[in-house]
Amino acid sequence: MPPHAPNKKIALIQMSCTPDTQDNLHKAASFIRDAAHAGASIICLPELFRAQYFCQREDHALFDIAESIPGPSTEVLAQVAREEKIVLIASLFERRAPGLYHNTAAVIESDGSLAGVYRKMHIPDDPLYYEKFYFTPGDLGFRAFSTSQGKLGTLVCWDQWYPEAARITSLMGAETLFYPTAIGWHPSEKAEFGEAQYSAWQTMQRAHAIANGVFVGAVNRVGHEHGDVQHNGVLLKGPEGAGLEFWGGSFIADPFGRVIAQASHDKEEILLAEIDPKLLEDTRRNWPFLRDRRIDAYSGITKRFLDAE
Repeated sequence: MPPHAPNKKIALIQMSCTPDTQDNLHKAASFIRDAAHAGASIICLPELFRAQYFCQREDHALFDIAESIPGPSTEVLAQVAREEKIVLIASLFERRAPGLYHNTAAVIESDGSLAGVYRKMHIPDDPLYYEKFYFTPGDLGFRAFSTSQGKLGTLVCWDQWYPEAARITSLMGAETLFYPTAIGWHPSEKAEFGEAQYSAWQTMQRAHAIANGVFVGAVNRVGHEHGDVQHNGVLLKGPEGAGLEFWGGSFIADPFGRVIAQASHDKEEILLAEIDPKLLEDTRRNWPFLRDRRIDAYSGITKRFLDAE
């Protein structure tokens, strides 16, 4: 980070997703332009924004909505990034090769070039979150990207529960960690567990901000979905049942863990916050967690489990 780096404004696009993949792409592009006109220089979209959350079931036909990177979505988004002169993070269903697919975040530079990709490392397999059926775990490792707006890292949804992912990305120099997300309530659980689930989600990521002295932006979608997907004129219906209620609540936290901007649980919003890179420096000077790490004593972290001796 250069000395006296200027403040910058970041934006999270909290949006709902229709069944139509083209509609979602156009909606995202419109939100990006609005965020740029509001002064944002780094903008992040939610996880897999081009479709309703289709991982609520296992259906081989859904592989047809995957795309290459670069590809159709990055072509459209690169044009927007270039015209608006912003850095953009876009989460996409990547078709890498026949039979090989990833949940991938593309980082697009302000000149429209592809700064790089991050492939989601941690892949869940839970009721209505059947991601292991669709996505191969990432093989690029954790990454921080040098951009015209500073160094940033992006992790994806389930990655947000792992302190190792945040730590390594921060150690690579990321000043801000972005988490494109698609997470929601099972409607039958919301009354009993909903508040606690959201609180745990936010607390975990605020802890990443504190432990690593970085800004964190977590962006989620909103709306009640069954995973209906319409692509190239073909409608693939989601499973019967209650579906998922995506809880929104996107937020931005500073290196002290304070929430400096937070969205609602049920509305589309452009969440904006100004971040001061000097705060990162000041926080790390006063809470020197990176300085005091005992890197000679952490070999156990690479073990699956440590049995008592």
